[in-house]
Amino acid sequence: MTQEHATPEAPQVTVRGEGRLEVEPELARIWLTVSARGADRAETLTDLTRRNTRVLDLVKALGDAVEKLETGSFSLAPELTRKGRGERVHAYTGRVRVTAELTDFTALGELVTRLADLEMTSVEGPWWDLRPTSPAYAEARRLAVEEAVQRARAYAAALGTSLASLLELSDAGLAQPPMPRRAGFAGSAVAYAAEAVGETPALDLEPQRQTVTAEVVARFTMRPPAL
Repeated sequence: MTQEHATPEAPQVTVRGEGRLEVEPELARIWLTVSARGADRAETLTDLTRRNTRVLDLVKALGDAVEKLETGSFSLAPELTRKGRGERVHAYTGRVRVTAELTDFTALGELVTRLADLEMTSVEGPWWDLRPTSPAYAEARRLAVEEAVQRARAYAAALGTSLASLLELSDAGLAQPPMPRRAGFAGSAVAYAAEAVGETPALDLEPQRQTVTAEVVARFTMRPPAL
């Protein structure tokens, strides 16, 4: 398609519009690491399986509040130590990593506390996020188009004329939030480990609002101004 060129009878104006808004997160993501260590491979694997099952049961007990529950990786490896000219197995170390996404932030604090109370279990997060289908993305794009039209009209008004037609509208940037942010102190993630948690009350986790942006570039024709 041949691009239309500006002429004195059909001058053009090209503008950029940006939409930005802050919204409450829809998801909270946590990373769980379940560990086991022992001198016997079978016993280490049994301990790891038992602890992993306990973690999964606690998360699944929240029902519909859990958006996603996935096992990321599993490992069981020997720890070697030198003895004389050879090597021998000193111990076995096993780990399972699990990711959970929750939509109920009230239940999140209680879950994190209970998970951190489990032996050989650590919790990291939360990371706050939006669903890919969040209406916030469409709203950011609408605001970007609205600003582009207003800006083009302002330029036309400065010349004593008005817009005639839209020639082109292009997406200058995907409407998306920044990388999921971690809740934390001094800019670092909050990590929880099973160390003397006991009957600690549920953590009060304050969700971080998400910034969603969209950018468009729009090209309009104007009615010829009287210069």
